[in-house]
Amino acid sequence: MKLVLKHLKPFALLVTAAVVLLVAQAFGDLNQPNLMSNIVNVGLQGSGIAEDAPRHLTQEGMDFLTAFMTPEDEETFREAYVSPITKEALETRSMVFPAMFIYNNWDINTPVNADIYGRAVYFFMQKAMAMLPEQEDQAGFADIDIEQVYALGRVLAAQPGLQEELEQFNTLDLDPGLYGQMGKAMIRVFYEDAGIDVAQMQRSYIYRTGAVMVLVALGSGLAAACVVFLSARISAGFSRNLRRTIFMRVQAFSKVEIDKFSIASLITRSTNDVQQVQMIMLMGIRMIVFAPVMGVGGIIMALRKSIGLSWIIVLAMLVMILTLLLALFIVLPKFKSLQGLIDKLNLVSRENLTGLMVVRAFGNEQHEEQRFEQAARIYAKTERFVNRSMAIMMPFLLSVLMNGLQMMIVWFGARAIEASTLQIGDMMAFMQYAMQIVFSFLFVAMLFVMLPRAAVSAGRIKEVLDTPVSIHDPEQPVELSQDGAEVAFNNVHFRYKNAEEDVLENISFIAKPGQTTAFIGATGAGKSTLVHLLERFYDVTSGSIKINNIDIRDMQQSELRRQIGFVPQKAVLFSGSIRSNVAYGSACADEAVREAISIAQAEDFVSEQEEGLGHNVDQGGANLSGGQKQRLSIARALARKPKIYIFDDSFSALDFKTDAALRRALKEHTGGATVFIIAQRVSTIMNAEQIIVLDEGKIAGIGTHKELLGNCVVYREIAESQLSWEELSNG
Repeated sequence: MKLVLKHLKPFALLVTAAVVLLVAQAFGDLNQPNLMSNIVNVGLQGSGIAEDAPRHLTQEGMDFLTAFMTPEDEETFREAYVSPITKEALETRSMVFPAMFIYNNWDINTPVNADIYGRAVYFFMQKAMAMLPEQEDQAGFADIDIEQVYALGRVLAAQPGLQEELEQFNTLDLDPGLYGQMGKAMIRVFYEDAGIDVAQMQRSYIYRTGAVMVLVALGSGLAAACVVFLSARISAGFSRNLRRTIFMRVQAFSKVEIDKFSIASLITRSTNDVQQVQMIMLMGIRMIVFAPVMGVGGIIMALRKSIGLSWIIVLAMLVMILTLLLALFIVLPKFKSLQGLIDKLNLVSRENLTGLMVVRAFGNEQHEEQRFEQAARIYAKTERFVNRSMAIMMPFLLSVLMNGLQMMIVWFGARAIEASTLQIGDMMAFMQYAMQIVFSFLFVAMLFVMLPRAAVSAGRIKEVLDTPVSIHDPEQPVELSQDGAEVAFNNVHFRYKNAEEDVLENISFIAKPGQTTAFIGATGAGKSTLVHLLERFYDVTSGSIKINNIDIRDMQQSELRRQIGFVPQKAVLFSGSIRSNVAYGSACADEAVREAISIAQAEDFVSEQEEGLGHNVDQGGANLSGGQKQRLSIARALARKPKIYIFDDSFSALDFKTDAALRRALKEHTGGATVFIIAQRVSTIMNAEQIIVLDEGKIAGIGTHKELLGNCVVYREIAESQLSWEELSNG
């Protein structure tokens, strides 16, 4: 979580905007079913009459209704209306009615008055049904002549004991839905009696509500589009910053930390793992806010439409949760292993591509294909299992659950409509809210399905970022003097982490400016490790390495390495041009680049290229020979003009003629510098002022070529295995 919050901090404003837009989108989507319900219930079934009690009544209509009310209810009901007013008075409010006397109220839709009105209409209809049993359809009263209704009302009102029946009727605990719909049906009759154009009222209501629906839909769509744009921008920026952080962290790693993670794993962590976190971020920004608001809001709105059908939603939620828990229990362990399998696949691919020529040279293509096939098969098997599990689960949730939910709502909703406890529009809205609720929880569930894999990826990324760097710059670094660089190894010991024995033991020597110090020894004697210690790729286990009597651990790493021109054992070139590769890390002018190329004996093949210094170099120098790559690597070190040169077996790919010419040029160019040469060929180091012979991590001899021939058995054996005694004596 800290990893996410830290890298989301620069996007706090965009995240806030996305949250606001998501809430607005959710409220818009939640209002759509309600508006649709109003069109059906009010616009189509209710003739556009939204109120639960009539706003306008003629004198005769008022008398008719109050005849079926108790004195207390009549007083409350009449107080809700103004006194009878004339037609001329109504015209001042842009309302024209043909009836001379109208009772009018502009805010009649209060629960008390609507309840009193509905009970009066329901009581009248119950009495009328008993008196006229052939009128089986209660809604038929809305179609008969109003004068007949008034006449029937006067007859019923004159019956003895009416008030006692009303008192007893009011004590009954009736469902408001029973008399609410009947009351609305009668409102149309009263409005027509008052001369109101009900058809125009219906059209106006449908158009008005439809326009609101269109505006809400457009607003929700616009908000959704903006959220998609913002979430994509946030997630892309988040992954960019996270990759930059990983890259910068790996840049700070010493070889100790790099050895801890394989290169294939580091590549996977900075690409695929970041992508997994990016995907959960892209989905999460939208779903973490939108789904809960839609889910909770949908529940509230659904309960407002029908409490009696709410058990259907609860049942659907239980089925969905149990299905998801079962799926997670099965799939979650596989999610955790997928990223490790990608590491393995990348490792096999990288090894094969890097060593492709070796593979072909030894005719081992079939073996490599089998290795890749095995890694790919295991990954594909796991991926298929996960995808199949999700593919089985999703159709069940989306098809079986959704269709079953709709069927149950229609079935039980139809019964409620038949019992006059639910309206058609409310059932349709309830169905949409149920879909929104289920989809909201489904989105959250999908997020939690994706979360384990993203959590594994985040953990792998965090492992890289939390890995402490073993080599640090000092708090108060010491600067190297401007004079030459005298390098002193003082009783240096080094042991790799978790190793049982030292790789280097008791290494002590001094390399002076203007002199060449060479290292020779059997493979694995520790030659490359020794110069890696000088560059602080590793830190010594004990002892010290000093330059001009300053411990290199007291210097800034960047300052230390700025004094060193390093040519690695394996020539490394970068995609670009010859110019960019030679000037890498020194930003020198073309004249200095050409001088370095000339000293490195690379001028002949560079001048042959049509583009010259601008000649394109493929990744890894794939379009150059081994000798050409080595010479450009040497030129890169020379272009820096450092105080210390390290040539780690950098002449192995050169022919003897080029090797000799290069060493002569180096002797002239590196006059005041301290030069270290690691070599396997005795001929390369015969003229060095100091030769150090390493044997199993220890110094077996130090001296010149002639001195070592006489007093170092190890050196003599190496020399005699390569050159004749005459060649050795002349050297």
